[in-house]
Amino acid sequence: QVLLVESGGGLVQAGGSLRLSCAASGLTFSNYAMGWFRQAPGKEREYVAVISWSGAYIYYSDSVKGRFTISRDNAKNTVYLQMNSLKPEDTAIYYCAADSNDYDLTMGYGDYWGQGTQVTVSS
Repeated sequence: QVLLVESGGGLVQAGGSLRLSCAASGLTFSNYAMGWFRQAPGKEREYVAVISWSGAYIYYSDSVKGRFTISRDNAKNTVYLQMNSLKPEDTAIYYCAADSNDYDLTMGYGDYWGQGTQVTVSS
């Protein structure tokens, strides 16, 4: 059984930082591209960042480019999202996802999804 478990969400003031983690089990982690997505109340889910299986290719949405950093540790089966200079509009549930193809992840297609972690940014 594949499990993706996100952690690190919480409440932070605008301008602050948070680091999200997603621990994977039940799959060969190094074979999968990993991504972070978010969904705000009343809005559709949007892709935030994707990293290829090796880490050689990284993609960001324009809304987070320059503020967020995705990384992975294949030895720990974990992907991270460092979020800096947070804004109230970053408030959402953040999900991680895994897919065998990094391009498919940027399109929102994932083989496996986590349950999400809430991030709330106060103004």
